[in-house]
Amino acid sequence: MAIQPKQLGQLRPANTTAASIYSPTSGITGIISSICIVNTGSSAALARVFHDNDGTTYDETTALLWEERILPGRAFYRDCHWPANNSSGNFAVRTDKANDLTFTFYGSEKS
Repeated sequence: MAIQPKQLGQLRPANTTAASIYSPTSGITGIISSICIVNTGSSAALARVFHDNDGTTYDETTALLWEERILPGRAFYRDCHWPANNSSGNFAVRTDKANDLTFTFYGSEKS
């Protein structure tokens, strides 16, 4: 069975609180293979990305990307290999400017 890449999550945070963007369902292993963050606002914004494999702690201890500065009208793109196989775990995102950044995660899932 071929594993097809797809969009695993997309979020444009409406506030500056960290929020879950992807959590695998029970029995599924998800692999984030790339992320894209686009700044649609009028000033630079800071992005954070977290992965807590068994919960929802979004701080320095679970950070994958920290205070990445994204200029207005620009995109940040990163290839990665971030597996997740715990349905209690979460990938989350945070920005310092509400409604300015759109986060999109691409990857694949297998059972």
